[in-house]
Amino acid sequence: MTLYTSTVVTPRKPSRVWAKIGENTAYALGLPIILLVIWGVWSSISPAPFFPSPLVIFDAFIDTWVGPAFFNDVLPSLGRLAISIVLAVVLGIAAGTVIGLVRWLRELLEPIFEFFRAVPPPVLIPIVAVLVGANDTMKVVVMVTGAIWPVLLNTIEGVRSTDSVMTETAQSFAVTRSERLRYLVLPAASPRIMTGVRQCLSIALILMVISEMFFSSSGLGYQIVFFQRNYLIAQMWSGIVLLGLIGVLLAVIFGFVERRVLRWYHGVKEVERA
Repeated sequence: MTLYTSTVVTPRKPSRVWAKIGENTAYALGLPIILLVIWGVWSSISPAPFFPSPLVIFDAFIDTWVGPAFFNDVLPSLGRLAISIVLAVVLGIAAGTVIGLVRWLRELLEPIFEFFRAVPPPVLIPIVAVLVGANDTMKVVVMVTGAIWPVLLNTIEGVRSTDSVMTETAQSFAVTRSERLRYLVLPAASPRIMTGVRQCLSIALILMVISEMFFSSSGLGYQIVFFQRNYLIAQMWSGIVLLGLIGVLLAVIFGFVERRVLRWYHGVKEVERA
């Protein structure tokens, strides 16, 4: 007689869920608060012109970015950043899926990918500016050129490493190519794809700032360089703080999307841990 066992996952109690949320919040906010307190005490004991206190930076933040600069510099930068991320993700997933499925194409393009991946995107700014002009298109092209690689390469590896047994089983059941792509290949590659998207976000944010430091008269990166050149130290630090807050916002949005895209994946991990 064969015995079948099953793992029963009991739902967490609401009190435990709220306790876990409180614990995660304390971990997330505890260290930054401690660092701010240390910074404030140190700046009051030993004032330095290039390291103003957090209160001074906060005042500069309100005066600088809460007003016309938010609409003239921050929003256009965020718009270009959003467009670049969407293009990098869509193009990276589409091209990576095709290359991952076609073996001869993957072997043909691999040396070329290794070459262009090693080229730092900032060195392409003068070339792109000559080709397309010193405008918003140049900034978007630079961001897409650098941010697409993690998505593209992770998609290729994720598609290539699809379980062969499941692929052969789908073929034996006469599953169409489009159905295999939708229900097997892309779900199997989605954890690797989301890893590439996470890296894409940070690279795009960095390139947003760098692209606005050249051939630009507006944008968040331009303003930070402007403040630095004119010795407006508190305003410069406020721009750096704003970049950090944008990075945190991107991380929160990515975590929200990832939990829904990879809901099945995290569910399997929960069952395995249980």
